Amino acid sequence: MKKVLAIIAIGIGFSASAQDPQFTQFYANPIYLNPAFAGSHGCPRIAMNYRNEWPSLTGNYVTYSASYDQYFKNISGGFGVLATHDQQGQGTIFTSMLGAVYSYHLNVSRKFKMMFGARAAMYNKYLDWSKLTFGDMIDPRRGFIYQTGDVQRGGSRYFFDASAGMVGYNKHFFFGFAAHHLNRPDESMIIGSSRLPIRMTGHMGAKIPLGVRSQYKNVTSIMPNIIYQYQNGFQELMFGTYVQYGAFTAGGWFRNRDAFILTIGVDTGKFRLGYSYDITVSRLNNGVSGGSHEISLGLLLNCKDKPPSFKTISCPSF
Repeated sequence: MKKVLAIIAIGIGFSASAQDPQFTQFYANPIYLNPAFAGSHGCPRIAMNYRNEWPSLTGNYVTYSASYDQYFKNISGGFGVLATHDQQGQGTIFTSMLGAVYSYHLNVSRKFKMMFGARAAMYNKYLDWSKLTFGDMIDPRRGFIYQTGDVQRGGSRYFFDASAGMVGYNKHFFFGFAAHHLNRPDESMIIGSSRLPIRMTGHMGAKIPLGVRSQYKNVTSIMPNIIYQYQNGFQELMFGTYVQYGAFTAGGWFRNRDAFILTIGVDTGKFRLGYSYDITVSRLNNGVSGGSHEISLGLLLNCKDKPPSFKTISCPSF
């Protein structure tokens, strides 16, 4: 049954527009969520992410991401690079992306700042036709023993992709909007055209300290957030909150009609490590899918280019 499900999933992908891979720990991969986040920390930032979605199924989804970004005073903003690799159906289909990101930082007032970002990326989509199985390959008694009569297709396809976004924030509150695949590139490897639908993302959040911080004690902070995404009729609404005390963070999220998410993490100031688990609550229940595991790693490096008055955004680390 698992093999049948994997074949059906791949077959549907030939006739339907694709959706982008998503990470549960949005803010551990900020320039993937919104290119305007490039340079938002000021100093150099390295982020690495790994996600294994539905590991109990043969056709699970495994996604990797790595990025680097920092603020540069001489360009009045942030610059970054981002690479992702997504595997479907045990490598039957994979998509790789390498992109460059620029974000212009604007001080609207002493307390409010805006960032406007853009990403230019090159994608490679690959289909391994030899891993697919079809109905004419099946012998009723001996299983898959024949060669398919279907014409071989697949291979690699490269295409350019453009995205843009904006973020506004003050000391305790932030909001943003991003649009990916603005040029709607054609990713088809089979027959005809299959243009990537534009993915739109809106997000906002706050950091609310409970008490007054001093050099002698840590203060507990709560960080409520909401993220909405739309792509080709598919809508995703996530809301939840993080609770932070000192270097430790824990949080709970709900993704509409899909999953309840638990997250834990540690942030030492220079090093960040986070883990989250998606408990499936849809009809593809957790016992069948195995949920989803995600790990994030972040490194924050020292720098000399960040102005003394630079204000970092108070969004969660995970």
